Amino acid sequence: MKTIFKVLAALMVLTVFTACSGKSAATTSNLPTSRLLTDATGIDDKSFNAAAWRGILAFYGDTWEKPEKKGKLYDVVTAQTQDMYIPNLKQASDEKYDLVIVTGFTWADALSEVAPKYPDQKYLIVDVDWVGKPNVMEATFSEHEGSYLVGVAAALKAKTDGIQNPKFGFIGGVPSPVITKFEMGWVQGIKSVLPDAQIVDYYANDWGKPELAKAQAKNWYDSGVYAIFSAAGGTGNGTIAQAKEYRSQGKNVWAIGVDSDQFEDGIYAEGKSAVLTSMLKRVESATKYALEKVRDKQFKGEVVVFDTKADGVGFSDRNPELGKDIVDEVNKVRAKIIAGEIKVIPTYAEARKLGLVPANLQASDN
Repeated sequence: MKTIFKVLAALMVLTVFTACSGKSAATTSNLPTSRLLTDATGIDDKSFNAAAWRGILAFYGDTWEKPEKKGKLYDVVTAQTQDMYIPNLKQASDEKYDLVIVTGFTWADALSEVAPKYPDQKYLIVDVDWVGKPNVMEATFSEHEGSYLVGVAAALKAKTDGIQNPKFGFIGGVPSPVITKFEMGWVQGIKSVLPDAQIVDYYANDWGKPELAKAQAKNWYDSGVYAIFSAAGGTGNGTIAQAKEYRSQGKNVWAIGVDSDQFEDGIYAEGKSAVLTSMLKRVESATKYALEKVRDKQFKGEVVVFDTKADGVGFSDRNPELGKDIVDEVNKVRAKIIAGEIKVIPTYAEARKLGLVPANLQASDN
């Protein structure tokens, strides 16, 4: 009888210990818990949110195919509309995740409202530097520098192909200072190689409508545009879809990927991709960095800039059709940016004033 009581007592102690552990997995592994909050495009956007998710997976030692700690140490919630931003932030904060991560400037207003109400909660926002709260880390990138590199690559490819009077396009999502940095770098990079190149641009005012980009890309390709760079989230996938369609028909047109290496998304035949190169914006560096700071108890509200020198931005050389000579030339340009020998202007007002970009673009500095 005493033996039975001892066993029951031991089981009760174990049960109480487990119940009181709460974050037992986190405590055991010494890793913080986190939740990623995204817009409607989710982590399957093959671009911005996907990159953020990769950084989280890398921190926890998981992979996209095997997110074994998902639901235990980290998870993701997608807001189908912006009306859900504040409720999703509050829910994650109430559940006391060690770090709550939001991606994109569309979250700035919601986070500015919620963060002061949870002073002990740590937050990371990517692509914003104006929230200014002591519990908010803000990660920004030198998108203009990475975009300059893919602009140089596309222009060199057009030159190598002997394209006469080449035209280049830019498709943006929702106008903002961040998207302007993409466009300014792209145009300056092109014009550093081909000063007389023609530039056209279009803003879809949406992050999740690839059909808009596909229709615009078709019109532009039909009118002689050689390469199109899209910084438009899921909308930009329409550009790649149209480029795949046309290249499979033998037309010499290109799409330029963004944020992640989108080579795979552009494959239209074995070993062949319609994505010439991608501007790599290593959002994964920001999410991994913030989680490391939380783990090491060094987290603080600050703006962290990921530029070319910090390997925050770059370009993909995965497509064999880019060619070694072009890759080598772009890497030389990259080295000059790091050394400060090339200055890429991020704002439309200044770039226009200096005569580096056309005066009829739709970019916005506001």
